[in-house]
Amino acid sequence: MEPSEIIVGLDIGTTKIAAIVGRKGQFGKIEILGHGSAESIGVKRGVVINIDNTIESIKAAVKEAEATSGVNIKCVNVGIAGQHIKSIQHRGSIIRNTPDNVITQDDVNRLIDDMYRLVMQPGEEIVHVIPQEYIVDKETGIKKPIGMAGVSLEANFHIITGLVTAVQNIYRCVDRAGLEIVDQILEPLASADAVLVDDEKEAGVVLVDIGGGTTDIAIFQDDIIRHTAVIPLGGDIVTEDIREGCTIIKKHAEKLKINYGSALASESRSDEFVSIPGLHGRQPKEISLRNLAGIIQARMEEILEYVYNEIRTSGFERKLIAGLVLTGGGSQLKNIIQLAEFVTGMDARIGYPNQYLADNVPEAMALPMYATGVGLVIKGLEKQKIVSDVPKLKEEPIQTHSRKTKGNFFDSLFKKGKQFFDDEVN
Repeated sequence: MEPSEIIVGLDIGTTKIAAIVGRKGQFGKIEILGHGSAESIGVKRGVVINIDNTIESIKAAVKEAEATSGVNIKCVNVGIAGQHIKSIQHRGSIIRNTPDNVITQDDVNRLIDDMYRLVMQPGEEIVHVIPQEYIVDKETGIKKPIGMAGVSLEANFHIITGLVTAVQNIYRCVDRAGLEIVDQILEPLASADAVLVDDEKEAGVVLVDIGGGTTDIAIFQDDIIRHTAVIPLGGDIVTEDIREGCTIIKKHAEKLKINYGSALASESRSDEFVSIPGLHGRQPKEISLRNLAGIIQARMEEILEYVYNEIRTSGFERKLIAGLVLTGGGSQLKNIIQLAEFVTGMDARIGYPNQYLADNVPEAMALPMYATGVGLVIKGLEKQKIVSDVPKLKEEPIQTHSRKTKGNFFDSLFKKGKQFFDDEVN
């Protein structure tokens, strides 16, 4: 097996850090060779707040993944999220230098590179540039312009930005853990690849990834990414509400949420109670399951209201035929589908990443909480295929719409300047 056939996804989340090792199987399904996870104690709301703790968690997750897969992990595809992530819409255009020839990948690369040179707010940088549709000589609605004849090449772009410091801290943690980042990928885009089907993206769908610290949103319509957003609320704040509302410690609050929690208070009986062990010889405490569900429902309604507001903001509220797809650890709450449909008025389902996985994968990998990690592996395999299928340009590498290509223009400029001075000396 060639090393390039194996992809490792590293999901640096608020509650857990997961490393998943996979490859494409015989029938196009993803084979999970191994996986590892560790408690995330250095990340809050998707942002690294403690470098050393995050490094230790990454090392622990990777070490477990290496042990279960038998693969020596050196390179990873890292997910990026957090409340600092923003998105904007922008249109770019170029006039081709060789109008007599058809549009090539080089022309598309040049148009995308121009987007990375947009002026951002101080402290922000461009993470992803995603073409939505192209316009060739004023002809709109073109998805693949390569091979067409035309003088003017334009495109509508969905541009995702993030704080420079937040992105650098992720790089710093991964680097100090002894790993190399192949690519950084926005987490809701990775989750979308793992749980959505093409028909849903075509019809119009909202992906809602409810993580520990944030809830990530990605809206697709006509097979195009239309809107992304990050809500700085997730499963952790639900646990915190339970801790305060029931006056218990966080560990017990988390277990209550997972084992007995419900997103609808009306579905819980008022005469059902669960006993929580007392602290240091104190008497056990009884918690009403209806009161527990009431606490959870109040916070989940707030999160779903934020989701619905993002849907209205996108302008595609009436064009999302496929409704909502909920994934992530928070989507495993009992009755969450009923609450989501009540708040938004849209159909909803739980998104499991098992549709693209081989039959022999570990059962845990098919849970929504691992959707992002599986999606990172899928994204890595897609990029690998693009690089291998498309002939490389002589001067620049193939554009893969990642942040790394941002420096292509400046690298080229530096090389030309160096060559000029070398010629002067000679």
